[in-house]
Amino acid sequence: MINVGSNLPEVTFGLLKDGKTLNPRTNDIFGDKRVVVFAVPGAFTPTCSAAHLPGYVALADKIKAKGIDDIVCISVNDAFVMDAWKKASNADEITMLADGNGYFTKSIGLDMNTSDFGGIRSMRYSMLVEDGIVTKLNVEDPGRFEVSDAETMLKSL
Repeated sequence: MINVGSNLPEVTFGLLKDGKTLNPRTNDIFGDKRVVVFAVPGAFTPTCSAAHLPGYVALADKIKAKGIDDIVCISVNDAFVMDAWKKASNADEITMLADGNGYFTKSIGLDMNTSDFGGIRSMRYSMLVEDGIVTKLNVEDPGRFEVSDAETMLKSL
C-alpha cells in the first residue's frame, strides 16, 4: 500500500469536461499542486452518495481556502458515470476522475475485490498530495466511514 512520502504512480485517468472525454495523466492532475483526494468504492452507492461526496461538496470552499488547488474524487467507474454523479450531486467544485480499469487504485495498493457486487473497486480513503507526493493518508477499515470524510481532512490541513 502507498505510504506518506510516496510518489503517485503515473497512470491515465478518464475525465469528462465540457462534453469532451479527456485522458489526463497523474502529473497533469497532481504535479506542482496541493490536491485533496478522496476515493470511493462506487459512484451512486449509498455511503458515497449520502455522505462522502456531499461532505466534500459542502466544505469545498473551506478546504480550498487552506491553499488547496483542487479536490479530486476517484472511483473505479467510467468517466460518463463520474460526470453523471457530479451533475446529480451538484459537485461542480470537485474533479471527478475515472479510474475505469483500476490501474491507479491497484498500483497504490488500495484496491479490493467486491466479487459479485462490482468486482475490483477502490477502498475508501482520503489523502493530501503535494507536488505528486502523498503527505497525508487516511484509509478506512472495511465497511467504515470515519477518517476519510471532508471534516477530518479539513481539520488536518
